[in-house]
Amino acid sequence: MSRLPYVPGFARPEERGTSPKTVGKALRERTPRSEQGRFTPDAGRPDAVTTVEESNAGRIPELVPIRVGRMAASPFAFLRGSAGLMAYDLMNSPVTGIGAQICGDAHAGNFGLYGDARGKLVMDLNDFDETLYGPWEWDLKRLAASLVLAGREAGAGEEQCREAALDAAGAYRRTMRLLAGMPAADAWNAIADEQLVSYADAHDLLGALERVVAKARKNTSARFAAKSTERIPEGGKRFVDAPPVLRRIPDAEAAAVAASLTGYLDTLPEDRLPLLARYEVQDVAFRVVGTGSVGLRSYVVLLLDHRGEPLVLQVKEARSSALAPYVEKAGFPVPPAGHEGRRIVSGQRRMQVVSDSLLGWTTVYEPGAGGEGAGVSAGAVAGAGDAESGAGAGARGGGSGALGTVAG
Repeated sequence: MSRLPYVPGFARPEERGTSPKTVGKALRERTPRSEQGRFTPDAGRPDAVTTVEESNAGRIPELVPIRVGRMAASPFAFLRGSAGLMAYDLMNSPVTGIGAQICGDAHAGNFGLYGDARGKLVMDLNDFDETLYGPWEWDLKRLAASLVLAGREAGAGEEQCREAALDAAGAYRRTMRLLAGMPAADAWNAIADEQLVSYADAHDLLGALERVVAKARKNTSARFAAKSTERIPEGGKRFVDAPPVLRRIPDAEAAAVAASLTGYLDTLPEDRLPLLARYEVQDVAFRVVGTGSVGLRSYVVLLLDHRGEPLVLQVKEARSSALAPYVEKAGFPVPPAGHEGRRIVSGQRRMQVVSDSLLGWTTVYEPGAGGEGAGVSAGAVAGAGDAESGAGAGARGGGSGALGTVAG
């Protein structure tokens, strides 16, 4: 028995002494794996079209047709934009009761390569708009379902699609077994490197990873800026006007986004501030990204250092997680609504081994007709790579510099 009293926030002595294997076996008896393979649609299941129409509420009207068009392109594209509908289907599915910080939208297109502050590439999830505390099974099931739909879209046969889903679940199981045998700190910091890929029995992926890495190294903030900006006569640069994906915005709207960066700085670690102090805020533009996110306010901010070298931040509107009502009905508590940008940033930092070094959040006060704040948009802030041509499924940029997303 320890001579020290229990310290809140740390493990209790009895928890440290409990055998995880014993607990796991008890959970398997209560929730057999065979139960996970059964699905019966709920009689009150919402209509898919109605669900999409309801999710378009509050989005920028002229962009809604783009979102609907992207979702209608294929079953996989529809899955990408309908995380809430799948959560409804999973709401009454069996769960072990073990909660975790989940992505909430862990489909195959949301895995990719991104760069850390030193330019090292990391493979991980890269979209956390729906992240919250919930049942770990939901992320794995969404990934498996997405592999089947993505495989069909690529022309694979049904047996191949089924094997892909089974392989993903098997790799997850083997990797969890590996992590369970590691010291807690080592497991927490484990990355998807060659050792983990080998243990997951995915040797055939190593060659593909090398090719994807080579492509992803080209997707830097500087490359995006080179493609998307132009020099102006008075000096400096600005974003080009390339609607509907990238378009210039009125001065008042751009000024509101720029002003929100003051609040963003308050959410960063202090050691990041001297770096950003070397950059001038040069321009702001509106940029359409993703599938499910189309219609939300999403901006890119161009920063230039003393040499004229660019750094691009992305500021993306954050809404409440589409999973929140269903997670709560599944027995997992949802905290009171707060700053949604902070929720996304906190979830991303918990889930990613290496997060964007400039990840933060802010609030954008939208200018009204009289110049007063007419609306508030909460979100998260970080660096932006070349999201449109990123290497790998759903890559959001990679290479050197600060890369990531800014939700505002």
